[in-house]
Amino acid sequence: MSLPTRESLRLDWTRRALADPDASIVRATNDASFRSYWRAHSAGRSWVLMDAPPDKEDIRPWLDVAGRLARASVHVPDIQAADAERGFVLMEDMGDRLLLPELTQANADRHYGDAMRAILSMQLDADTTDLPVYDEARLVAEMELMPEWLLKRHLGYTPECEEWDVIESAFRVLETSARAQPQAFVHRDFHSRNLLLTGRDDPGVIDFQDAVLGPVTYDLVSLLRDCYIAWPDDRVQAWVEQHRQQLADAGVPVPGREAFLRAFDLMGLQRHIKVLGIFCRLWYRDGKAGYLQDLPLVWRYTRDVGRRYPEIAPLVDLIERTLGERELAVPRA
Repeated sequence: MSLPTRESLRLDWTRRALADPDASIVRATNDASFRSYWRAHSAGRSWVLMDAPPDKEDIRPWLDVAGRLARASVHVPDIQAADAERGFVLMEDMGDRLLLPELTQANADRHYGDAMRAILSMQLDADTTDLPVYDEARLVAEMELMPEWLLKRHLGYTPECEEWDVIESAFRVLETSARAQPQAFVHRDFHSRNLLLTGRDDPGVIDFQDAVLGPVTYDLVSLLRDCYIAWPDDRVQAWVEQHRQQLADAGVPVPGREAFLRAFDLMGLQRHIKVLGIFCRLWYRDGKAGYLQDLPLVWRYTRDVGRRYPEIAPLVDLIERTLGERELAVPRA
């Protein structure tokens, strides 16, 4: 007798969870991971089903962080049913109005203000007990994705010994800055494609399962130097200062404006260097080509911000030399 398919398991589990043998499901969206999302319909109402095959992903961290954020009054999906053994979660349908396509020059202050309040709630109120720590090993391992997947795989270039010294020196500066910051709850992927407009002031927050205890500027830079949309520097710096003041008012021991902005910039460089590698890996390893189109913006952030800091500028020069006249978004044969 053949084993049930993932498709039949998904439908049968959903119908049992909803106590409705006629419930139906349709694909909602994919994810950069092995997860997939489906919309379940029953008795005139809809839910979202997350399917994370247990041999590929463990949903228990997702469930754990969802509970921490809900208790901190962050707007995460309300869970109807969950089965960690089979890898299914049935949750509130928060709709599909992603923040990204709705952002305009006129409404950005309001939407980012709401999002920064959500970050503040996470930083001040979310339980961080036993969360993984964003330590030196994790910070450096992330950045090492860049030479492996951008330089070697995407651009076909293996750095020389002295160039590895340049890379490692920059990485040391960035991880040291990150660990010197006040540490707080970190979502790790807090940006306009993971925030939903739901009709409430606070955005719906998703994709939070990789949360850690880490640098206080991490989620802020994920939001304000988003890999999918860019804003003028003066506007970004005003938002950064707004959030710094809110942290200070709440008693978080943040440094002054210039030191905080430096920490923010260097945190952004750590993140964008990592993402240069991740977006390439998503194509060459996972076959997800769309992320290559986002490489130019991530590189622009890395180049423009990195050149402001003498400790990072040599790394920027190295990447730029390697890139040459190459179109960054074009895959290598």
